[in-house]
Amino acid sequence: MKKLIAILGSTGSIGTQALQVIEEHPDKYEAYVLTANNRVDELIAQARKFKPEAVVIANKSKYPQLKEALADLPIKVYAGEEALCQIVQEKAIDIVLTAMVGYAGLRPTMNAIRARKAIALANKETLVVAGELINALARVNRTPILPVDSEHSAVFQCLAGEAGNAIEKVILTASGGPFRTFSHEQLKTVTKEQALRHPNWDMGAKITIDSASMMNKGFEVIEAKWLFGVRPDQIEVVVHPQSVIHSMVQFADGAVKAQLGMPDMRLPIQYAFSYPNRLQASFPRLDFTRCTELTFEQPDTTRFRNLALAYEALHRAGNMPCIVNAANEVCVAAFLHDRISFLGMSDVIEKTMERVSFISKPAYEDYVATDAEARRVAEEIIRG
Repeated sequence: MKKLIAILGSTGSIGTQALQVIEEHPDKYEAYVLTANNRVDELIAQARKFKPEAVVIANKSKYPQLKEALADLPIKVYAGEEALCQIVQEKAIDIVLTAMVGYAGLRPTMNAIRARKAIALANKETLVVAGELINALARVNRTPILPVDSEHSAVFQCLAGEAGNAIEKVILTASGGPFRTFSHEQLKTVTKEQALRHPNWDMGAKITIDSASMMNKGFEVIEAKWLFGVRPDQIEVVVHPQSVIHSMVQFADGAVKAQLGMPDMRLPIQYAFSYPNRLQASFPRLDFTRCTELTFEQPDTTRFRNLALAYEALHRAGNMPCIVNAANEVCVAAFLHDRISFLGMSDVIEKTMERVSFISKPAYEDYVATDAEARRVAEEIIRG
């Protein structure tokens, strides 16, 4: 039986690579639902190629164009956030790949969990914003959450066969991004063009900027707590510029297991789809005759304050990670529009953390209110 897959964010970097995985294994997987936010032309092209059961465009203004372009095909066409939240509950769907970027992924993911769909989680903000809520929902509905981030997939793979063995710490590797060797003075004048050139990974603009500022790694630290049930002090970040070791786990006896591979997101995507099995794949192999040096260094949280702010949010818990996420989304958008400096993003996030109401035990409605308040506060700070 083929697994029917809904890809939320099919036109983004993860979504397009997920479709490559499906294309490589047409006997095992089928793209059942494809969704996009704004990229209607790409969504049309994907729909015509993969012929899913349904497509959803979040931006309702693009609906007429999408509907007309697919009129000759038996594909259901929907638009809007509500449609996105409802489509994941379709009975036939086996796996929902949450590859949307940002806070927008939270509600559809919650609905998919309630509908007892396996979650291939590429939207880290879902666990950053509401990890406790998502974990509780997944437990009640007995829904597996399979990590797609390369780092969390690596940890997940290292833990295979280790049930009952105590974890001493989870070690997340970071490339260090394009500014790893920049001084504080150099970081003051960083441009968006420089920040969008990641040395190892091909990602969308938002995640690439987050990687350059190390907020992406901060979010991964928060995500690791909820995925693997470890304390904040059991999560370590190590800068590993080659991006060959994707992450590691240290056990109670001091043994360290690492997962290695080429920096290619198709591998963790495919593993999430096929778990617990491994499938043959045409992805590039690691060549140890060419990969002769693996280096490690400590992250500098003085130059890259976002990592420290993420750890602080994790320690303070409650709605603080939600505040950080919302402020960061506003800051990244402002940076991409030349409204804020690279280092200015950390200043705005820190001030937003100070000003937004703290809630120690938030419910879903509190997360919604916190997200809105944090965005408003961050925007006010940027405008000055």
